[in-house]
Amino acid sequence: MSQLEPEAESNHQACDQARPEPSLIPVDKLAALEAVLFMAAEPLAGAEIAEILDITPVEAEALAGQLAAQYEGRGLQLSRIAGGYQVCTRAEYGPYVAKLHQPERFRLSRAALETLAIVAYRQPVTRPEIDAIRGVNSDSPLDTLLQYQLISEAGRKEAPGRPIMYCTTENFLGHFGLDSVADLPQLDALPADQSQADPEERPAA
Repeated sequence: MSQLEPEAESNHQACDQARPEPSLIPVDKLAALEAVLFMAAEPLAGAEIAEILDITPVEAEALAGQLAAQYEGRGLQLSRIAGGYQVCTRAEYGPYVAKLHQPERFRLSRAALETLAIVAYRQPVTRPEIDAIRGVNSDSPLDTLLQYQLISEAGRKEAPGRPIMYCTTENFLGHFGLDSVADLPQLDALPADQSQADPEERPAA
């Protein structure tokens, strides 16, 4: 028995040498992408996916396209949100998902929604410009939108008083399921100033 032990040990070492390191084991990159996106708390950009999966950005975009095609007709979908990719449930199945998990919701007043729309379509835009369109002071709705991180400050305008400019955030894109502000619905031009707005339709701040 003792004569066989060296040979057994030699075979064991040979198996260890033949076994690849975990990082070198070939894996299905498409499945790996699905796993990574499933665990990601925020949308992942193509460059981030490429770095994680050790592939090129072009390959990352191609894999994302394949995964999106696989999700066709299923309860999940691959969405482009805020410049990245995110796996999420389809809207039509929302009522069923809500029975399992109630998402955190917040309600915006009409004034806040109106202000947010102006920022989204006119960004970067200043408070005086928003006030001119709405016809009322917008300090309160702007504070609310800043609190929910739907808008952020975007520097100061080169104008008298150098007023702060505002723009939408990635949180805004994620909340409304948009890849970029270019995906916003096309609307007729907003009134340029207070004189062009209908005073009867102006909500109170």
